[in-house]
Amino acid sequence: MDTTRYDVVIVGGGAAGLSAATTLGRALRSVLVIDSGTPRNAPAAGIHGYLSRDGMNPGELLSIGRSEVLSYGGTVIDGDAVSARRTPDGFEVILGDARRFSGRRLLVATGLADELPPIDGLREQWGKGVVHCPYCHGWEIRGQRIGVLGTGPLSVHQALLFRQWSREITLFLNDTLEPTDEEWEKLAGRSVTVVDGAVASVDAVDGVLTGITLRQGSSFDVQALAVGTRMEARSALLESLGLSSQVHPSGAGRFIETDAMGATAVRGVFAAGNVSNLMAQVITAAAEGVMTGAGINADLIEEETRWAVDGHFGPFSAASEAAVSKILLGIRRHGLGDGQTAGMGPAAT
Repeated sequence: MDTTRYDVVIVGGGAAGLSAATTLGRALRSVLVIDSGTPRNAPAAGIHGYLSRDGMNPGELLSIGRSEVLSYGGTVIDGDAVSARRTPDGFEVILGDARRFSGRRLLVATGLADELPPIDGLREQWGKGVVHCPYCHGWEIRGQRIGVLGTGPLSVHQALLFRQWSREITLFLNDTLEPTDEEWEKLAGRSVTVVDGAVASVDAVDGVLTGITLRQGSSFDVQALAVGTRMEARSALLESLGLSSQVHPSGAGRFIETDAMGATAVRGVFAAGNVSNLMAQVITAAAEGVMTGAGINADLIEEETRWAVDGHFGPFSAASEAAVSKILLGIRRHGLGDGQTAGMGPAAT
């Protein structure tokens, strides 16, 4: 067991976790980041929408982020955190290899998992020919023949979104989607082709997406396929502390609720990034990490101020200092001189 007691233990070394660690390190906090090495965007060739980092390989961004955390005195280790428990002075995180680490505060930035439909060839193309977000991937597939796989009620919205990037959009209902009359009108108005029938496979040649084949045998030539996944927060660690994930209002998955500064319903436990915001892109997750790091630091300062007032750091509490000042100097302004004490300068006590 690591006997070091950190100010903050962060589980998750993605954009949110590393940004929070950097913020806390700059605030002179001792920080430990535990990273399982399984970022959501690992299959992608590059990140997009991140100012000054557009197109950067996701792994490179995280490598730079780790270096920044280390430069401010933080510690980063590889490991899989499997559970956590409250202790008298904070929290203890237990890893799969039985290592244990303790901290006054706990930040979980474990992200989410994308659940893909069980269709042959789909997972192999995930992050390549198969995409999910037009703002992340739309520019790269603009003008191409784009298919949209029906996975639920949001698939019509997804088809209409991708129509912004191409005139050739085909929505595959996949036996899971039945548009409303209003949605049929929208699809027709935007010239979106609609194909009925269940999808059997996502086809590729030499690793390059070539088309879609239905169970009844028909094939369709597409160059890219958009899929709305079911997004599930990686919340097992939080659940070990009594928190439960909630159904997202959009119906797209489950997430952990927090306040504006990342605090969860369990005192001292925070969350940031995709685990609490299913729709967050990389730059959003990084921003939430900064905000949550600041929120944690403010929470620690509040606690330390209470300790100081209550004499936690020793016998010379604010109250006792005031009493001594009253007896010796006739004033209670401990730590500040009023210029009235003979032989003492304005800063004397």
